[in-house]
Amino acid sequence: MGHVNLPPPRRGQPRPWTLLDLVSTAFFGAVIIFFVLVFTSLGDPLAAAGRRALARSDPSDPRQRERVLSLLDSPRSQRSAAGPVIPTCPVDEIDQMPCEDPRRNSQLSREMNFYRERHCPEPGELPLCLVPPPDGYKIPVPWPESLHKIWHDNMPYNKIAERKGHQGWMKEEGSYFIFPGGGTMFPDGAVQYIEKLGQYIPTDSGLLRTALDMGCGVASFGGYMLKENIMTLSFAPRDSHKAQIQFALERGVPAFVAMLGTQRLPFPAYSFDLVHCSRCLIPFTAYNGTYFIEVDRLLRPGGYLVISGPPVQWPKQDKEWADLQSLAVTLCYELIVVDGNTVIWKKPSGASCIPGQNEFGLGLCNDANDHSEAWYFNLKNCISKVSIEGGEIAVGYMAKWPERLSKPPARVSLIKNGIDVFEADTRRWTRRVAYYKKSLGIKLGTTSIRNVMDMNAFFGGFAAALMSDPVWVMNVIPARKPLTLDVVYDRGLIGVYHDWCEAFSTYPRTYDLIHVTGINSLVKDPATGKSRCHLVDIMVEMDRILRPEGTAVIRDMPDVIEKVGRIAHAIRWTYNIHDGEKEARGGEKILVATKKLLKLPTVSH
Repeated sequence: MGHVNLPPPRRGQPRPWTLLDLVSTAFFGAVIIFFVLVFTSLGDPLAAAGRRALARSDPSDPRQRERVLSLLDSPRSQRSAAGPVIPTCPVDEIDQMPCEDPRRNSQLSREMNFYRERHCPEPGELPLCLVPPPDGYKIPVPWPESLHKIWHDNMPYNKIAERKGHQGWMKEEGSYFIFPGGGTMFPDGAVQYIEKLGQYIPTDSGLLRTALDMGCGVASFGGYMLKENIMTLSFAPRDSHKAQIQFALERGVPAFVAMLGTQRLPFPAYSFDLVHCSRCLIPFTAYNGTYFIEVDRLLRPGGYLVISGPPVQWPKQDKEWADLQSLAVTLCYELIVVDGNTVIWKKPSGASCIPGQNEFGLGLCNDANDHSEAWYFNLKNCISKVSIEGGEIAVGYMAKWPERLSKPPARVSLIKNGIDVFEADTRRWTRRVAYYKKSLGIKLGTTSIRNVMDMNAFFGGFAAALMSDPVWVMNVIPARKPLTLDVVYDRGLIGVYHDWCEAFSTYPRTYDLIHVTGINSLVKDPATGKSRCHLVDIMVEMDRILRPEGTAVIRDMPDVIEKVGRIAHAIRWTYNIHDGEKEARGGEKILVATKKLLKLPTVSH
């Protein structure tokens, strides 16, 4: 058998690659790339691009929310400066109000205007997206010029101007809406109307400080009451006139969206020195006087009630007018004057009026009824008892404005060590606000900031420290925390109860500065310590109501602020993190952020 003689291999000549060689090389190369991307910073840009692609998926996709939350909570997101970016909402959501959505609420009962009250989506039901401004949006006209004119394109809705222009509400003029200062019951202007009220009410003496304007229109009454040093909180529902409250807030006037329907308004008892209704069309005597009783709950002893328009000496409403007068007599209100279609009453200053037999079936509420509880609390057909003896919370007995701002009010004494805590809180916020202005460069005290919100206000110390600035502050008391809003009102400040796991009752783009201390506490259940919603939900809501180029100031512990920073990136804020003041507790950090002016998303055809 023959042998085949093979030539010897030449030194240096490479051996041909086999399939096994190719597979082995690819495997080891993949392992090396994996370790480089995972354990070095070289993989961050690629990972960030992937996270952004995930986050920019369709906001209506129910899985999008879980993706974003998972990415923000992941250790990888903590180590990387980049992270998910929350998408912009569709164009038709520029005026999104999750809890006052006509598409949802129109399906509900009309009884007692139930369908026009707050009805919020379930947590996680709303698409996670950022509400854009309308096309042509400009930074708002500064205060006080904004009281008289605003940019048309910031809320391009002409319905009120067309329907109410002849009554002096507002009119379109070039690129502006102009506000002559009139109203349905005061077409000649709010100034003249307020001067007339001043003949019967001490509007300029410092006795009156807090007022509630019900069914306010574009809030010209509240705007001009500021000249009397009376802080008026105006409200109206989201209605067919389109954006009454949005116009009011764009003007720099305190306002929010609400409806007097089946539940108490979100204020404690005896909040307001004056309650005003100018053609608000609230049926005060309906349902056995339930709505009048709610006004009585809110009106401070010795306070004034003004009703202008129906049914006061109004054609074809003789019975309604007679019933209204009977109800006022039943509650021992003093009639000050009936002047044309305007009536003014004064509430008794002393202990609660004890009605006898009456056609409305009214009596005193029992002791189990907390007259200051008012978050999703059904209206009661009984009269609230005054819990402070000696009329200490009555108009005329309390300190005049501005002394009442810094004097511990009677109701703070109902809290353990309340007076000491109040005084310490006042001093603390004086120092903190000075630090904000001098060290952090926050533009408080300038024309850049008018509408301010404190999301966790306690006694209103932050607002009190801003009293010399040209701002107003919406003091929000979280509904699951101690109900200290009565102290806020006793100081002459304004605010509401709210649960921050739900959307706030305002339009988008309505606040210049939003301030919050202890943001992480807003998601926790005080009883269990468990989270009821996600921090992302709260910050997306902050973004909704913050104006473009507006400022957010968030104080909390370092680990919370680190997470807040990641979320701030996701909602496209620019921010810096600062140390707290020298006396800041536990190394508290402060995040100061600016909201960018987003553009409307492009629409594909």
